[in-house]
Amino acid sequence: MAAAGRAGPRRQGEPALKLLFAGTPAPAVPSLEALLASDHEVVAVLTRPDARAGRGRREVRSPVAVRADEAGIPVLQPPSPRDPAFLETFAGLGVDCAPVVAYGALVPPAALDVPVHGWVNLHFSLLPAWRGAAPVQHAVMAGDELTGAATFRLEQGLDTGPVYGVVTEPVGPRDTAGDLLDRLAVSGAGLLVATLDGIADGSLVPQPQPADGVSLAPKVETADAAVDWSLPAHVVDRRVRGVTPAPGAWTTWRRDRLRLGPVEPLPTALGLAPGEVSVGPSGVLVGTGRGSVRLGLVQPAGKKMLPAADWARGARPTDGEGVGACPPLDDDTDRAAGPPVRGRRSSDRRAAGSARCSTVPG
Repeated sequence: MAAAGRAGPRRQGEPALKLLFAGTPAPAVPSLEALLASDHEVVAVLTRPDARAGRGRREVRSPVAVRADEAGIPVLQPPSPRDPAFLETFAGLGVDCAPVVAYGALVPPAALDVPVHGWVNLHFSLLPAWRGAAPVQHAVMAGDELTGAATFRLEQGLDTGPVYGVVTEPVGPRDTAGDLLDRLAVSGAGLLVATLDGIADGSLVPQPQPADGVSLAPKVETADAAVDWSLPAHVVDRRVRGVTPAPGAWTTWRRDRLRLGPVEPLPTALGLAPGEVSVGPSGVLVGTGRGSVRLGLVQPAGKKMLPAADWARGARPTDGEGVGACPPLDDDTDRAAGPPVRGRRSSDRRAAGSARCSTVPG
């Protein structure tokens, strides 16, 4: 498909660049806002289709779609950017460039060369570090002290294109992935506008990424957010912060899933085995492979977040009882509690499984 875009020099009064903005979640909204306030013209927005969410499973528009609706910008929501109807519409827009911020789908080769200046991706890492879907989460989990955002020209490889510019951001000792992403979304928006300004006036030329320093940041699934209490306390701390707020750190307590907010690492183990729970004047503590952590907020199954001390008053941990000893109970397949028995209540099976699983091995 031939490259589209304006022919000849920019006329007085014309926008610097005509843009298709591609993005979906809330962290992409600051970039859309910045572009709407810039000299460039956003002629359309590409975002993921409305998705069902909440207890009522109602269809909900993406945050980017909501902002585009408010601004009166046409919204394109193809099931896939490979959709022939979308590709035809896209070619007809005559855009100069397509900035991308967390769109959520791979852009096909047939679309990459449509704009004369290609697709410019804002990625929340200092490339080539943390290529992939979850760069901020992995930076926090790895204990990075400095990260940032980069703009680069999209190509078929995974975040491998030449880089236009970067902005750096320190990672605070108590930052969650959500805290850090909120800041990067704002500073990255400024970087994206500056990048497009440089493309428009011809002053900016992208540079190839170095071959060294490549690391990958695959999507963090719910299973990946389960806490491994055998790790040292400082690693447990940063892994919990790295999956906060999503998908959310969790462990198990008496065969139920217990969601965790950020924890505080402590220098001493206080004689606690990994996963062992202790309740006292200093709070609710859990042993780790080296040291211990103090729990902050916790969320028992089916309930709201509450302070760990309030949870412990109801849970009443006994000596030697711990978290994370067994996977969550599945009433239909739980082998620890034995096979399901007709007429046996799920609470009875849960108690049987808990008796085998709640005590930390000595």
